[in-house]
Amino acid sequence: MRPLSHADIRGNWATLLLPLNADDSIDYALLDTEVDHFIASRVNGIYSNGTAGEFHTQTEDEFDRVNQLLAEKCERAGMPFQIGASQMSAQLSRERTRRSKALKPGAFQIVLPDRFPPSWPEVVAFLETMAAEADPIPLIIYNPPHAKRRLSPDEWLCIVETIPGVVGMKVPGGDDAWYHAMQPVMKKLSVFIPGHLLATGIARGAHGAYSNVACLSPAGAQRWYELCQRDPSAGVMMQEKILSFWQATVVPLITVHGLSNPAAAKAAAAAGGWLPGFNARLRWPYRGATEEMIRAIASAARAELPEFFT
Repeated sequence: MRPLSHADIRGNWATLLLPLNADDSIDYALLDTEVDHFIASRVNGIYSNGTAGEFHTQTEDEFDRVNQLLAEKCERAGMPFQIGASQMSAQLSRERTRRSKALKPGAFQIVLPDRFPPSWPEVVAFLETMAAEADPIPLIIYNPPHAKRRLSPDEWLCIVETIPGVVGMKVPGGDDAWYHAMQPVMKKLSVFIPGHLLATGIARGAHGAYSNVACLSPAGAQRWYELCQRDPSAGVMMQEKILSFWQATVVPLITVHGLSNPAAAKAAAAAGGWLPGFNARLRWPYRGATEEMIRAIASAARAELPEFFT
């Protein structure tokens, strides 16, 4: 895979969810099938070791095996892929990047060091070193809502002007003022926002989503992205349906039942039913959604979003 520029990184990218056996080990056979399904769904790209990939739970051997599998299958299929080299430890993130360069991903995804909130000079020092380690493979910065350091539009602009190895971001988006402030950044970086906000995000200048909606249905999320491209108003109408469903059925897993974001993503995937044998289990000590919760999501999804299951 050649290194991707900011102009290459667009659309609906599917996250590699971590399938687990009853003993907490990774089900590599099901992981293999999962990648096959993404390729068959013709998503715009696949990335590993995001939140739903539970990168924070993996040993280094597991990290290597997961990404070797992804790289080999994507290279054969000509599917763009990114490797999540994220780790709360800057040292481990750097080592994951060094080891994975040989797999030639289109980009690496990283998070800022997360034990203590890094100061601005520490952010710059981290990104400069990571960009040098990854070169010529570019970086995507994942800056989630729960990050210890949330980057502002001015800081993003400073990053893009001083660290050429950074080509994109995964962020929660914002209001009209945020999008206005981000316009200079969007001309130089690929800006990805949450999957359930895809249509309105694209209309305001964003470029795609590392998509939570693709957890529910990779092919359905891809069709929605393509709808947004050819008929933006119809894409916004579809987003209204998706938001209504998501707020009523998936978000309460977090806000009412106290589950984590990866638990919600895995519950959506189990409810989607596109990967037979996949369950919503998370690695110890985190809890996954119950079968009752998953059945409720599955029933609502098919009633409210039949387009996703055509």
